[in-house]
Amino acid sequence: MALDTRTDRRPSLTSTLWHSTVGKKTVMAVSGLVMLLYLVVHMLGNLKIFFGPGEFNHYAHWLRTVGAPFMHEEWTLWLVRVVLVAAVVAHAVSAYQLSRRDIRARPDAYRHKKPRASYATRTMRWGGIILGLFLVWHLLDLTTGTVHPGGFQSGRPYQNVVDTFSTWYGNVIYLVAVLALGLHVRHGFWSAAQTLGVGSRRRDRALTTTADLLALVLTVGFVSVPLAVMTGVVS
Repeated sequence: MALDTRTDRRPSLTSTLWHSTVGKKTVMAVSGLVMLLYLVVHMLGNLKIFFGPGEFNHYAHWLRTVGAPFMHEEWTLWLVRVVLVAAVVAHAVSAYQLSRRDIRARPDAYRHKKPRASYATRTMRWGGIILGLFLVWHLLDLTTGTVHPGGFQSGRPYQNVVDTFSTWYGNVIYLVAVLALGLHVRHGFWSAAQTLGVGSRRRDRALTTTADLLALVLTVGFVSVPLAVMTGVVS
């Protein structure tokens, strides 16, 4: 008599969580907070440009040697890049799948109703697309120098930044992306807090205020660099 060798393969806990709406929202929240932490650090680093080319270039060089001599040159930087890429991919995939799931779950009659969400909520998807396209342009401009105006100068990040923001299109692209970022952070931080169980009726005002302040600080901080170049404060 033949034996039934089939086994009851149950999905793992990780697989179950990933395929659930709660799991995808949790992935979005955690990956979003990782990127938010990076943005705060990145903004603070950008502000070093106001201390002159020597300070800014030294900071850029330091980024490549973080952890030395234990870590080889650029190893720490590449580790950060890998974590960020993973966070961006996880965030984007989760957002896309949740969006598709939400559309499929809506009745046809509901789809034609006027949305009641806030402006930031309605623009989250487009904001994400804008930020994704900007990230590609930003890397090609100031990391690889592929699309950099006037010729990319390796080892001279200060001059490269000035070159970019000396062009009208460089400023337009950057300002649009930063405004999209501000809206994204404002809504995303509050949403992440709710997903991770931090939000409550008593904390909603504090969380909303924190989200507004984070969005404002990041927007002003990032915008200050191109504005400084345009006005001649940084040259």
